[in-house]
Amino acid sequence: MTRSWLGAMTLTALAIPSSLLAQSGPGYRVPPAPIPAILDAAPAPTAQLSPTGDRLLLLHPRAMPTIAELAEPVHRLAGVRFAAASGAPVGGVGYAALSVAGLDGGAPRAVPVPLGGADRMLPIGFAPDGSRFAVGVVRADHVQLWLVDPVAATARQIPDVRLSTPLGMQCHWLADSTALACLTVPADRGAMPAAPRAPAGPNVQETRGTPAPVRTYQDLLTSAHDESVFAWYTTSVISVIPVAGGAPRTVGSAGLHTMVSPAPGGRFLLVESIERPFSRLVPYDDFPKHVRVIDMTGAEVYSLAKLPLADAVPINGVPTGPRRYDWDPTQPARLTWIEALDGGNPKATAAHRDQLMALTVPSRMAPTAWHQTQHRFMGVAWTEDGQALVTEYDRPTRGTRLSLVARDGTARVLSQRSTEDAYAHPGTPYRQPGKDTVLTHAGSIYLLGQGASPEGDRPFADRLDLATGKATRLFRSSGEQFEQVVAVVSRDGSRLLTRHESKTSPPNYVLRTLGAAGGDGSRLALTAFGDPAPQMRGVTKERLTYTRKDGVALSGTLYLPAGYTAGTRLPLLMWAYPQEFTSAAAAGQVSGSPYRFDSIRGASHLLLLTQGYAILDDPSMPIVGAGETANDHYVEQLVASAEAAVDAVVARGVTDRDRIAVGGHSYGAFMTANLLAHTDLFRAGLARSGAYNRTLTPFGFQSESRTFWEVPEVYARMSPFWFADRIKEPILLTHGEADNNQGTFPIQSERFYMALKGHGATVRYVTLPHEAHGYAARESVLHTVAEMLDWLDTHVKHAPARPATSASH
Repeated sequence: MTRSWLGAMTLTALAIPSSLLAQSGPGYRVPPAPIPAILDAAPAPTAQLSPTGDRLLLLHPRAMPTIAELAEPVHRLAGVRFAAASGAPVGGVGYAALSVAGLDGGAPRAVPVPLGGADRMLPIGFAPDGSRFAVGVVRADHVQLWLVDPVAATARQIPDVRLSTPLGMQCHWLADSTALACLTVPADRGAMPAAPRAPAGPNVQETRGTPAPVRTYQDLLTSAHDESVFAWYTTSVISVIPVAGGAPRTVGSAGLHTMVSPAPGGRFLLVESIERPFSRLVPYDDFPKHVRVIDMTGAEVYSLAKLPLADAVPINGVPTGPRRYDWDPTQPARLTWIEALDGGNPKATAAHRDQLMALTVPSRMAPTAWHQTQHRFMGVAWTEDGQALVTEYDRPTRGTRLSLVARDGTARVLSQRSTEDAYAHPGTPYRQPGKDTVLTHAGSIYLLGQGASPEGDRPFADRLDLATGKATRLFRSSGEQFEQVVAVVSRDGSRLLTRHESKTSPPNYVLRTLGAAGGDGSRLALTAFGDPAPQMRGVTKERLTYTRKDGVALSGTLYLPAGYTAGTRLPLLMWAYPQEFTSAAAAGQVSGSPYRFDSIRGASHLLLLTQGYAILDDPSMPIVGAGETANDHYVEQLVASAEAAVDAVVARGVTDRDRIAVGGHSYGAFMTANLLAHTDLFRAGLARSGAYNRTLTPFGFQSESRTFWEVPEVYARMSPFWFADRIKEPILLTHGEADNNQGTFPIQSERFYMALKGHGATVRYVTLPHEAHGYAARESVLHTVAEMLDWLDTHVKHAPARPATSASH
C-alpha cells in the first residue's frame, strides 16, 4: 500500500475526484459556515441535586480539546489510557467550570476554581449530608482534590494530596461526611522505570490446553517494560482525608489497589488489589485480585478472596468465586457479594445461576447465602429499610426480572419482561443523591422511566407500593415536549426536578410541584440556558413510519433543512446502526422522541442539514432471529430494511433514488460497507471507525456470541471485506489511529482499503492521529465533517445521473 504523509493527518487515496485533490494539501481542513460556529458553542451544563434537596450543582463541560492536547504523551496499558504526566484518565467528559443554583429560580452563582491551559475537573460527588461536593482537578503533572461549599459557592484545595487516577477516580465519602477515603500517589514513589536501550529477550506467551476464549481487546500489555510502567503508575496508598482540617492519614501499605470502599459504619475499608502475574491478553479488570477488609489501622480483618486470572471465562459467562462485592449501605459493616452456582458457564444446566452471600465483619461466623437467582444476577439496590431489589437476566430468552428480597430472605417478583420490550419497562428505582440507598417513603419507592410508547418516549415517574406491588403514576411527559424526571426533591414525591426540552427549546431544569389528585400543579424554571446553535433554527423533523416486506414495522426521524420547500427533492443521507432482536414485535417498537431538542456535538451527520441535505436519522435496521440465530440472515434483513427506508423517503417526496447516501459509525460503518456490497440502493457511503472482516474478531462481536469456528459461514457472509470486489459505489473510510474499541482496530480499515484499492473501487481513506473510537480534537472533528461534506457533494449532490440498476447485487 502506498501512503502519503501530509502534515497533521495521514491520507491515502485512490481515484480522488479533482475537486478533492485540489484540497488534499497539508493540514486540517475546516468545513463551511456555520458548521464551525455550531461546534464551538459551549456545551450545555448538567445538574446534580444536593442530598439536602435545596440546590443544584451545575457542571459545565469543556469545549473540544485541541489536537495539541491529544498529542501529549499517553500510556495505553492493560486496557486503560492515562496521561503520562498527570496519570489522569484520558477521554471521557471533563469539566471547565462549576456553578450552584438554589431551587428558588435565582441566577446560578459561579464557583471559582482556577483552571488554566488543559486543566479540567473530574466530579467525585456530594457528601452524604450535602455540605460539600468533591472534585478532582487535573493539572499538568498531577491530580488535586478540591472541595466545593454549595451554599457559599466557594472551593478550596486539600493540600498535599495527589490523587491516583490511572484506573479511574477511587475517592469515596465516609458515611458521616467528615472525610474521604481515596487512592493517592505514594510520596516515595521514585522515578518511573526507564525503557531498556535494547530488549533483554523475546516476549513470550504460552497456553497449555485450557480453553481461554477472549474478545479482541486493545491497549494490552506487551512487554516486561510495559508491566513495570503499569505497576509504577497504579501503585497507590489508601488515604483517609479529613475535610475540616488536619493531615491525611495513610491506611495500610502501598499496593496495586484498584478499589477502596468505606463501610457505612466508618470502621472498615473494602479493598481490591491486583496481583501478578499480569496478562497480555486481557485488561487489568481480569488480572488476579486480592479482595479483603481492613480496619482504619490497615490491619486485615477479613480476606474475602484471592481471585485467579480471569482469562478462561466462558463466552457470556462469569468468573467463579466472589464478584460484585460491596457493602450493604443499610448496615454498619455487612459485606455482600455474588457467587456463581453453575461454574460461571451459561451452557451448564442449573436450577439457579447465582447466589447472594453476606458476612458481617468482624465475625468468626461463616458467610451465609441469603438469596439465589434463577438467572444471572445483574444488580442489587437497597431500600432505606434494608430490603434488596435484585435484578437478574436470562440471555436465551432476553428476559429480566426484578425481585424484592426482604430481610428474612423471602422474595417476591415485582416485574418481569423481555429486555427488548421497551414499552413494558417499569422504570428504574430512584437512588438518593450522595447516598447508596433507594429513596423509600411510607413503604414506597419511586421509579423513573423513559416511557417508550408507540407515540415515542414519554418519560414518567411512578410511586411503587412495595407491599402491594401497585404503581401510581405521578408524572408523565405530554404534548409536543420532552420532560424527564432527573430527581425526586421531596420525600413524599410532591416535588420533582425535571429536565425540559422541545424541538425548539434547549434542555433546562425545572422544579415541578405536583397538584392534588394528579393535577398539573406548578412549575418553576431553575435554569435558562440558551440555544447553542441558533443556526439550526428552522430545521424540521418528523417521525417516518413504514414496513419491511416481511411485515416488521420500521421507523426513522426525517430531518429537512431550514427553508425547505415542500415537494423539493434533496440529496439525502441515511445514517443508521443495526440492532439485534429475538422477536419482530420488539424490533418494531418505536424508540426516541420527535420532540427532543437536537444538541449537536462532535462530527455529527446532522451538520449536513446546514448545507442543503435531508437526513433520515436512525432508520430501524433490526436483525431478527430466535435465540442466537439473528445473524444467520443478517444481510437479507439489512437489505430489506434499507429498501424499505429508501422507498419511504422517496414516497415522502423529499429525495429521489439517485441521490441517497448511507453512512454510519462503528457497527454503522460495518452496515454501510455491507449495503454497498450487496445493493445498488446508494450513490455513496460514509464509513467511520468500522470493522469489516469478522474473522479478526473470532470469539464474537456485538450481540453475536457464537465463535467463528462454530458458524464460519455467518462470519464470512457478514464480512464486507469478503465482498470488496462488489463495491462499486464511492466510499469514504475514516478511522482514529488510536482506536480503543473492541474489534475496531485500525487495521480493519487499512486492510479494507487495500482490498477496495486492489479491485479498482473509488475510495478515500483518512486516518486521524491520536484519535480514539470517537473523535475528540477540534481539528479532527472539523476535518471529518469537511471530508463527509465534500464526499457527498462530489458523489451525490453534484454527481451525474447513473444508469438504472437493480436494487441488490
